[in-house]
Amino acid sequence: MKYLLVLAVVMVAFYVWRNNRVTDRSQTRPPPTPGATNLPVVMVACQHCGTHLPQGETVRGALGPYCSAEHRRLKEGGST
Repeated sequence: MKYLLVLAVVMVAFYVWRNNRVTDRSQTRPPPTPGATNLPVVMVACQHCGTHLPQGETVRGALGPYCSAEHRRLKEGGST
C-alpha cells in the first residue's frame, strides 16, 4: 500500500512538472512578426567552378554569373 501511495505521488508530480514545462515553453516563444516570411532565393552556379550561390551575391560577366571577380577574369580572359 505504501508503494502505491509513493507511485501515485510521483506520477502526480511528473504530470504537474510536464504540464508546467510545456506552458513555460509556449510563453517564452516570441510572437511571429507579420511580413517576415522566408521567401525562396534564386540560386545560380558559377560559370567557372560550379559553386551555387544566391543570385544577388554573384558577379555578372558576359558569359553568365560568377562567384568572384577572379573567376570572371579567369573564364573570360579580361583584365577587369
